[in-house]
Amino acid sequence: MNGKVGNTQGFVNSSWGDTELRYRKTVLDNGIRVITEQIPYLRSVSIGIWVATGSRDEHPRENGISHFIEHLLFKGTEKRTAFDIAKEIDSVGGTLNAFTGREYTCFYAKVIDKNLPLAIDLLSDIFLHSLMDLKDVEKERMVILQEIKMVEDTPDDYIHDLFNRVYWGEHPLGFPIYGTSELVQSFHRDQLYQFFRHNYPPDRIIICAAGNLVHHEVVDLIDATFGQILKSGNPRTRSKPDPISTTNIRKRDLEQVHFCLGTRGLQYDHSLRYTSYVLNTVLGGGMSSRLFQEIRENRGLAYSVYSYLPTYIDAGLVVVYAGTNESSFQEVIELILKEFDRLKKEPLKNGELETAKEQLKGNLLLSLESSDNLMTRLAKNEIYFQTHLPVEMILKGISEVKEETVQQLANDIFDQRFFCLTVLGPMDGNYLDQIRLIGK
Repeated sequence: MNGKVGNTQGFVNSSWGDTELRYRKTVLDNGIRVITEQIPYLRSVSIGIWVATGSRDEHPRENGISHFIEHLLFKGTEKRTAFDIAKEIDSVGGTLNAFTGREYTCFYAKVIDKNLPLAIDLLSDIFLHSLMDLKDVEKERMVILQEIKMVEDTPDDYIHDLFNRVYWGEHPLGFPIYGTSELVQSFHRDQLYQFFRHNYPPDRIIICAAGNLVHHEVVDLIDATFGQILKSGNPRTRSKPDPISTTNIRKRDLEQVHFCLGTRGLQYDHSLRYTSYVLNTVLGGGMSSRLFQEIRENRGLAYSVYSYLPTYIDAGLVVVYAGTNESSFQEVIELILKEFDRLKKEPLKNGELETAKEQLKGNLLLSLESSDNLMTRLAKNEIYFQTHLPVEMILKGISEVKEETVQQLANDIFDQRFFCLTVLGPMDGNYLDQIRLIGK
């Protein structure tokens, strides 16, 4: 092997009724963390190379470069063409893909358990030996430009990027993950290579696998390839964002008005995170939520209306999205603000608290039946908590949420001083003053 294997930790998850170690973590000599969860009854294994580098780690003139690199690594290596890569994974019925987030990038594969060595070989080859050939840079540039146009042509997707840009201002959390057409056109091969070399060091790499596997076998396979990466002395600092409370209207000739209304939320590891999950579930987290029932079911004012919780290492949001007619826009805004106010002033009714808790617990437990969800959970726990969170701990945290805590959190976050509204659609500019008065 190319590198030494460092300390190994294990954790017994007793809820599954077995005595073997399901969760294990080994730190390689160069700092790469290898984390596995053994699920012997599954036939699949999902494995991901997670790098704690995302769009928030880019300078303004680099915006979109992490996403560009994610695309480029699949275009060929020293021993495989892009077609070879695709053919090898297809030949075993597996999947091979990647995605870029604001705080991490992931390259992953899902295969039948016997094909795990192939998946590791493919992922390590892509990550360690990508050619980043000049002609591939140019071809992938065109693909990404089309991707940007596709998002901009999909208003119910694009509005979320617009909202982030307005809410976070010039902070990198507000950057679109895929960048802008202007910036993507400006990137050159050496710039991409240098960014990859400096921002994907071993101390930011977490390799997670879940499914029918044996931990030490995974570690041996990983160490034989990733163990060769040298330690890096490049420290990384992230500036904390300052949210902006404002209203922004982007006029466009559309059939609907799309908007996001957001306010400050909690960071990923906040002690009240379970309370925020319950609050979001009651507000707009499903078909039985208040917003869905009132705005869609009772009044027919929108087809799509929901709330969600973007959370980061040092910040968070509560965001409501809806698409509606221009004539109904103000009514929908007022209904959302009314629900904010009710959550602040009135106790939950008709078993809402228990229903929300059971919905959250059911969603969690059902997700554990998929090896790719298990793998993702391993990675996010390590990124944001630097440890493993047993399922029992999460279920207990949800169960212990109190009604008065939900109401107190609602009072803390649904404060008009923190509201930000972004609108995309056929809006007359005269609406701006009216919107600013809503809720006052």
